[in-house]
Amino acid sequence: MKFKIGFDQNDKKKLFKYWDEIIQNNIWSEGKFTKEFEEKWSVHNELSTVSFSSWAGAAEAVLKFYNLENKKILCPSNTFQATPMISKLNGSIVKFVDCNKEDLCISYKDLVLKVKKYKPKAVWVVHIGGHISFDIEKISKFCKDNNILLIEDCAHAHGASFKGKKPGSWGDAGIYSLYATKTISTGEGGLLVSKNLNLIEFAKSFKNYGKPKNIVPGRNLRMSEFSAALGCIQVERLKDIVEWKNNYVEKHMSKYTNNLILPNGMISGRYKFIVFEKIEKSVGKVYEKGCHKLFRDKEELPNTDWVNKNHWCVPLFYKGD
Repeated sequence: MKFKIGFDQNDKKKLFKYWDEIIQNNIWSEGKFTKEFEEKWSVHNELSTVSFSSWAGAAEAVLKFYNLENKKILCPSNTFQATPMISKLNGSIVKFVDCNKEDLCISYKDLVLKVKKYKPKAVWVVHIGGHISFDIEKISKFCKDNNILLIEDCAHAHGASFKGKKPGSWGDAGIYSLYATKTISTGEGGLLVSKNLNLIEFAKSFKNYGKPKNIVPGRNLRMSEFSAALGCIQVERLKDIVEWKNNYVEKHMSKYTNNLILPNGMISGRYKFIVFEKIEKSVGKVYEKGCHKLFRDKEELPNTDWVNKNHWCVPLFYKGD
């Protein structure tokens, strides 16, 4: 499937200047731009931030910090397979939850039922398509009231907000993807955001083989300086991209009447424009098959099955000036 990265050609000169500096200084990792990228995202997201070489690396740091091996974790089936897969690879017992038809995100109603049934230690909420889960406030309160960890998969949600709050603000951690197709991208990469400063310090060590104190067993999950420099450019451009996409939706998408409607106070990053009608020039679906089927789980999830069959995405690619 073809896609266009949200990189503005006006930024090439600045990006190449950054890359030239990296080559000249001969510091290709753990340098100035990694620190600057994390600081810029912290200002944008209003949460402490750690960069990683992938979404999966950031997610693994969270799973390890909260010791979720052999613990039950609830996960929406309507998500990319990475969410349940990284949980399974780290020893968590994954149970799937149905989604809403309205927002494609995890269903609060089914979540409450599954919590009662499975008594999980943690819950994944996945913000699908660029907007934030419509039920996020209820889900956050429910998890806090029941002493359940809430992990936000923010892979689609760059530039989104709900009543002024950014993704990752409702849970114990939020994890962004910077993969090639995302609203802003470093080609590969991920970001962990959290208000839990102990998690942030753990993540810094975990991604760097446990350095500098060598207390935490870790991996090599660092982002390169070249990717971080691109990230610095992209953070500065994010507001422009989201405004451009939302203006485009307002001007050109009115002909679609059976589309996903955002609640008051929510701004979507417009990673996708989702409609519930088959269209000729679709760029496909967000997900064509639920993870409960991909992982051969016997859970009955009727809303997920319906959503997988009955939604399509209208082309919406940032073109810049």
